[in-house]
Amino acid sequence: MILLDTDHLSILKYPASSKAISLTARLAASPDQQIGTTIISVEEQWRGWLAAVARTRDIQRQVKPYRELTSLLEFFGRWTVLPFVEAHAKQFQQIRGQGVRIGAMDLKIACIALANNALLLSANASDFKRVPGLQVENWLD
Repeated sequence: MILLDTDHLSILKYPASSKAISLTARLAASPDQQIGTTIISVEEQWRGWLAAVARTRDIQRQVKPYRELTSLLEFFGRWTVLPFVEAHAKQFQQIRGQGVRIGAMDLKIACIALANNALLLSANASDFKRVPGLQVENWLD
């Protein structure tokens, strides 16, 4: 299985860009066609646009972030989205207990990837490589 981190998903949301075309081609050529993301990446995307709605009181300026939320709903509907479950929370605590220091959201994503024996695609490979046993690559380079 291949899991896409938020940065790789953000590229694919705009399919006409050169990076999206390149990433799409590479994903299509991969022998592993089980491709998805995590509920953590969904949360990160949603939080950004919800914050944009909350920041403005001008109703006209809320139209764009609401449009983006609708677009995200459609976008994520095309992906397999893996949940964060109790076993992942336990693994999170174990890895933290080993002294691994990366952001909480990234560690949650890592735990989901580990539990699914997935290759994680992220531009933040340097942080993710701190997690023992995690397979991570950056396909945006």
